[in-house]
Amino acid sequence: MTIETHQKDGMMVAEFTADETIIRTTDDALELLGNHYYKGYDAMILYQNQIIPGFFDLRTGLAGEILQKFAQYQMRLVIIGAFHTVESESLRQFIEESNKGSHVHFTDSLPEALKKLEIQ
Repeated sequence: MTIETHQKDGMMVAEFTADETIIRTTDDALELLGNHYYKGYDAMILYQNQIIPGFFDLRTGLAGEILQKFAQYQMRLVIIGAFHTVESESLRQFIEESNKGSHVHFTDSLPEALKKLEIQ
């Protein structure tokens, strides 16, 4: 796993590049979040394939648990993936509602993720 740092106007964003799953549990997310929060990052960019598929099944509760940790640390998060192909109505609604806010976003590209975070 490598981390690319994007910066603008004093804001630091960590983009994680890895082909493997890096978040399997809430504890994995909390460790990743805590480590980068204390390094001064304001936001994180993760890719869909880096998060266990159960996260995207809202019945597991994993998304809620993980996103609550990001809210507690006030760390913004953008997840990049193929969300336009989502078949689950509940997940599609969850994504739409998240994208209306300013804390968690789901998008399909890095340029769009950086735009959401106002890093361009």
